[in-house]
Amino acid sequence: MAKTCVLTGKKQSTGYNISHSNRHTKRTFKPNVAKKTIIDPATGTKLKLNVSTRALRTLSKNPGKFKNEFAALVKKQAKKVAK
Repeated sequence: MAKTCVLTGKKQSTGYNISHSNRHTKRTFKPNVAKKTIIDPATGTKLKLNVSTRALRTLSKNPGKFKNEFAALVKKQAKKVAK
């Protein structure tokens, strides 16, 4: 599964683990991304998306927040079906 949220654009980032002795070792910070089936509020179509849990929470509070992103995703899926 790709570790990128399609709505917010959250993705894996890097940083350091810093020990008590102040040694730095590389590490990665991965977003909490889950594959969910979401219904587009404008068209009523179902989309299977990799979405961060923060975006899911925002969608439950404010369903119209990501309407531009949904429109782009519906267009992209329509192109895949047409091919």
